[in-house]
Amino acid sequence: MLQVRNLTSHYGRIQALHGIDLDVYEGQLVALVGANGAGKTTLLRAISGVQPVSGGSMTLHGADITNMSSDKRVRAGICQVPEGRQVFGPMTIEDNLLLGAYVRPKGDLSADLERMYALFPILKEKRQLLAGTLSGGQQQMLAMARALMGHPRLLLLDEPSMGLAPLLVEEIFRIVGSLKAQGITILLVEQNAQAALAIADHGYVLETGMIKISGPGADLLNNEEVKSAYLGM
Repeated sequence: MLQVRNLTSHYGRIQALHGIDLDVYEGQLVALVGANGAGKTTLLRAISGVQPVSGGSMTLHGADITNMSSDKRVRAGICQVPEGRQVFGPMTIEDNLLLGAYVRPKGDLSADLERMYALFPILKEKRQLLAGTLSGGQQQMLAMARALMGHPRLLLLDEPSMGLAPLLVEEIFRIVGSLKAQGITILLVEQNAQAALAIADHGYVLETGMIKISGPGADLLNNEEVKSAYLGM
């Protein structure tokens, strides 16, 4: 589905990504793990089109998207759940969800809303409240539901468990596993490397903007180098 080749990106004179090669196949859950500052979020932002790239190429289902604008990437099926959730606090939960479908043809979205409310029941209960009144975990659920309203072919999840209590982390990963079971292709950036690799079909370990090691999620979980450097084992 997604093919990234020799991708580079800079912040001014500082090079953040150094020749990234990455593949995501349809229906897979692929995890990107690594320390803070490794380039994980930069790579996701480059894929969604909000971070400029300075070299290399990206294709989605064989079509070149390297220089495609971010709104056209959403229309092509790439939807991102950003780091830190970034919900629209002064708007209601339901309006946040409707914004997630802004690129879709105008029409009745009630069935999609009900699907999101079935997946995240707390959002239905609070749907007319302002998004800014939600807890961190509830805002994360709203950010995920908002992205799903765009009918993504590729869902980019950036640190969905960041700052959440352990029980909520467990719930978020349960939901991610459920989305994968529904056939949604997911590229997951996550500091909780152990939890991410445990559910990933394939994983990539990033270090200072480069792919350090890659392989099936289960293999990386049992890799001694990965265990000592990233899993604290």
